[in-house]
Amino acid sequence: MSTLLLVKSSIFGAQSKSSEIAQDFVLRWTEKHPGSSVITRDLGAEPVTHLTSDHLGAAMTVKDNRSSQQQEIIALADTLIEEAERADVIVIASPMYNFSISSNLKAWIDHIVRAGRTFRYTEEGRPEGLLKNKKVVVVTGRGGVYSQGPLAAFDFQEPYLRTILGFVGLTNISFIHVEGLRINAEAAASGLERARSSIDQVLAPQKAA
Repeated sequence: MSTLLLVKSSIFGAQSKSSEIAQDFVLRWTEKHPGSSVITRDLGAEPVTHLTSDHLGAAMTVKDNRSSQQQEIIALADTLIEEAERADVIVIASPMYNFSISSNLKAWIDHIVRAGRTFRYTEEGRPEGLLKNKKVVVVTGRGGVYSQGPLAAFDFQEPYLRTILGFVGLTNISFIHVEGLRINAEAAASGLERARSSIDQVLAPQKAA
């Protein structure tokens, strides 16, 4: 039985289009993989705390040497990492805020990027991601069109996510962009339609090379 982790990060709850398309993807995926389990982490409804020096100190302390206070401080971060480790597929719903990701999603990333757990440095000093052999689908929600055209230079969302997820070994990434949501009603409807079509492409079996 496979496991899917859904990470939602919008502050708009049921009105979020990135969450809507991500949920559509999860539904379609579970139909294709009956019996699978889904873990949902809603960072908009239940934000995780931002990284502090106390978190970092606890993370850098050997587990058996942590004080009871450090164990309490690091407990949530350990849970977040365990969820990512368990998952075979990770779906991230990421609205674009100010040309990048939400602070909620950034906090989640800061907690799961941990030396010795999700990445390490080799003897040659090269970083090696440890969250390997997982499929990642990122669903973005964007008011304008940033995947192409004059606003493409303002997209600091997809490049950052590709870089940081790849750093921890998550290199098999597909992006589904829900764009044009704030242009007008027609553009928003078209953006949602294109995004739903992209779900079919992501779910389609990969052809042998």
